[in-house]
Parts: sequence; C-alpha cells; structure tokens
Amino acid sequence: MSHVPNPAPASEDVVWPLAGAEPHRTSLLVLPHAGGNAHAYAEWREYLPADVRLLIGQYPGRGARYSEDLPEGVDDLAGPIVAALPADTDDLVVLGHSMGSLVAFEVARALSAAGRAPRALIASACRAPFLANPSAVHPELLDDDALVAAIKERGGTDDGILDEPELREIILPSIRADFAIDDVYRYPGATPALDCPVTVLGGDADPVVPPGALSHWSDITSGAFALEVLPGGHFYFQQRLDAFFRHVNAVVTGAPALRQATV
Repeated sequence: MSHVPNPAPASEDVVWPLAGAEPHRTSLLVLPHAGGNAHAYAEWREYLPADVRLLIGQYPGRGARYSEDLPEGVDDLAGPIVAALPADTDDLVVLGHSMGSLVAFEVARALSAAGRAPRALIASACRAPFLANPSAVHPELLDDDALVAAIKERGGTDDGILDEPELREIILPSIRADFAIDDVYRYPGATPALDCPVTVLGGDADPVVPPGALSHWSDITSGAFALEVLPGGHFYFQQRLDAFFRHVNAVVTGAPALRQATV
C-alpha cells in the first residue's frame, strides 16, 4: 500500500486537543500503543478532572495522517508530536501505553532538552527504555494471519476489525511499522536521562511486560519514582478505567510520587 509523504501535517492532526472546562490548568498528553489510533483514547476525557486538557498523539499512517509515510524510527513518532504541542502547554504530564511509553520517554527527553520539561511522566505496560525488547514480534517474518494472531494475543484491538479483510488492509501496515520500531528501540544514552517524577503502571498478568520488569524505570530519572501493579494483562486498564485513573489523576493533580516500588 503506497503512502504519499506529507511533510507538514496540521498540528491538530498530530496532537488532538480534547478540552474540558476552560481555562485548563494542566494538560495530559497520551501516546498510543503500537498500531494504536488516537480514537481509541478519546473516551479518557470523561475520566479526567474538568480543568485538565487531554492531548492525544496521532502517529503517521493512520487517521488524518494516513497518507503520510509510515514511521521508520521512534523519532518519526515523537518529533512531530513535540513540534505540534499547543503553545500554551506549560504544565504537562506525558503518558504512554506499551510502545507509547517509549515515545513518551523520547517526548519528555526532547522537551527537557528544550527547557520545557514535563511535570511528570507516566509509563504503562512497557520495559524501561534502556532494555532490549524481551517480547519482540518480528513482523517482517509474519504473514498477515500470523501478525493478526500476535495482535489478538496481546489484546487491545477490536477483533472484528482484524477479522475484516478490507479493514485489515488499512490498519496492518501501520501496525507492522510500529512493531518493527518497538522491536529494536533501545535508549543508548546515560541514565538517569530525566529529572521529572516517573510513575509506572502495569498488569499483574501481563505476558508482554511482567511486573518484575517495570521497576527498572526507576533508573531513568533522578526524580521521584512510583510503581503500581493492577489486575490484568497487557491492556489491564480497559475494564478498570476508574481504578486506572485514580493513579493517573493522582499524578495529574500533583500528588507526590514515592521513590519506591509497591507491587
């Protein structure tokens, strides 16, 4: 499937602003999982305080960015999002799920380097950035049926979409591209790489990122660190959004994190 490059997508196509009450006092930037679409996270608006603005990153090759070249590296995911953040994004919490946590880490690094460090980072169901991927998918070795089986095993995607040939043709290229990035990404720099607080969330039955692997995120920051493990698999939050957002909103509203892990 061909993708015609679009070097200058509209900012609102890259970062969706979903506002509650105005004026907002802080913003939560959400970065989707591999193959994820911003649409999947739009419902999160209703779980946030009214004065918190929800920003959702949309990766190339999907949604309004469908005609863009597919991403080849994490910079293709993180760079446009940093550039598209609204100018009034002063008090920011960055959250990523699965591969999105790696994108969130790179967004936080870029903002910190530019003197605009986020107030906090929340990583969900993801290995620490300096670790090799222990659950690589190797999409280049899989035909469409095998790739769909791998996606279903992880959860998080509507099986009806994956079982519909025409829809599969639309979404599988971006999923392949994202998994290829996630497979090989590894932060090579020195740690700690951030000084903002980091909170890590995960599922106690996650086969992709076991709970014991989550604590390594503590090495990525010189700031406060907290770890919470909730019931569920890789998409543990889907049936427990209320419980998930109790932890997220504690960070968004400024509750202090602890430099310890609670499992």
